[in-house]
Amino acid sequence: MRDARFFFADETIHDIFVVPNFISEGYFTQTVIPRELELAGPSTTRANGQIWIYCEPVGNNPLVTKLLLARAHEIAPDIEPTETALLIVAHGTELNDNSAVAAKREAERIRARGKFATVANAYMEEPPLIAEWDQLTNAPNVIVVPFFIADGLHSYEDIPKLLGIECTGMDVFRKNPHQLRGRSLYYGKAIGTDPRFADVIIEQTLNTGSVTHAG
Repeated sequence: MRDARFFFADETIHDIFVVPNFISEGYFTQTVIPRELELAGPSTTRANGQIWIYCEPVGNNPLVTKLLLARAHEIAPDIEPTETALLIVAHGTELNDNSAVAAKREAERIRARGKFATVANAYMEEPPLIAEWDQLTNAPNVIVVPFFIADGLHSYEDIPKLLGIECTGMDVFRKNPHQLRGRSLYYGKAIGTDPRFADVIIEQTLNTGSVTHAG
């Protein structure tokens, strides 16, 4: 990563935006990236006059809320929202509270819209546990969206097992709904796989750039 400091030697390039492709703040966004890129804060002026602007993680952008709602509709387009629960699942750990903050925030934003019977955040390793999903809501339909940047073992193996889904791998996303514990469970891919996430990255640069230059 430290080599990226030398990617933009062209002296006609004045502003360089650094956008962490992470769901939330944490060790990498707060320590590793600033250290490796020698960033002094939200805005760093290099010896050559270039300004490196450090943006917030993409997961902090309000557009992510819209993407979560769109993903929920896409995987369960024909069900009645008032008879449906939406569960946003993140990793969660007792070692770092930041890993749970983003999912909780998104659940609160969507809950405030009043469209679903239940909206909740759940985690793999801390309460409320996704393994106890059927205790978090009485709704007959349950939509589960992994709040991760990319699909991996967590999204197509670990979480399905915690949910009680027998199949794993990419097939787990193709067999909706899964009939489990007397409910219809719809399971989606990680939110970061949405092609519209590219728009979120651009939005982060626009938001941060306007604030930085205004300051």
